[in-house]
Amino acid sequence: MTDATGTAVTIRPHEAAHFGAQAAEWWDPKGSSAMLHRLNPVRLGFIRRAIDLHWQGDTLSRTPLAGKRALDVGCGAGLLCEPLARLGAQVTGVDAASESIAVARAHAEAMGLAIDYRSGELVALGLEQFDLVTCMEVLEHVADKQAFVLGLARHLAPDGLLILSTPNRTLASRALLVGAAEAVGAVPRGTHDWNDFTTPEELESMLAVAGLGVTGMRGIAFSPLKGLHISADMSLDIILSARRA
Repeated sequence: MTDATGTAVTIRPHEAAHFGAQAAEWWDPKGSSAMLHRLNPVRLGFIRRAIDLHWQGDTLSRTPLAGKRALDVGCGAGLLCEPLARLGAQVTGVDAASESIAVARAHAEAMGLAIDYRSGELVALGLEQFDLVTCMEVLEHVADKQAFVLGLARHLAPDGLLILSTPNRTLASRALLVGAAEAVGAVPRGTHDWNDFTTPEELESMLAVAGLGVTGMRGIAFSPLKGLHISADMSLDIILSARRA
């Protein structure tokens, strides 16, 4: 789907409305975004390791992104933007839901963090390129996945790092991430459509079309003993790093 200018439209209005309606609860660890609060430390662990490997920086530094610009696409109310800012980055967050952006701005201000938040279609915002581009649990909600990935690539600096996560389309994810998760209230009903999940092979193909090569791919798995954790098991969720091929 394209707009009047011929630009590919990736935002689904009903998806933006779904998440915008939950904006007030984004920062409540027991609210509708509780699962994201549990996911965030796991994702940050992967991101930190990818940063250290990509730029060969000081693994003990508390600000490995100092002097770098980071873009979080599909940022919601800033659950990832704020940690990226604390890692030293100059952060821009983009989201389809204006309600979420309003909450993000208010929370960042209260935390004393200078984060540039924007609402709208990524390619229409006129943003430049960034050293780090992150996109976590967003691909499954966009209308044109290849166009969306091309947009991510266009905003990645020549020596930049992309980190992306999204559910895998497997029987396990259908049973747990959709069926069980919605049944027990771990995610609001209607959050996921299993048919929109993407396999590792499809992800690599989309990234290759965008001129990007995968540098690391793992899974986010769950077990009663470990809880959510980075794993070789990608049957539920995929998290990867990529750079220009």
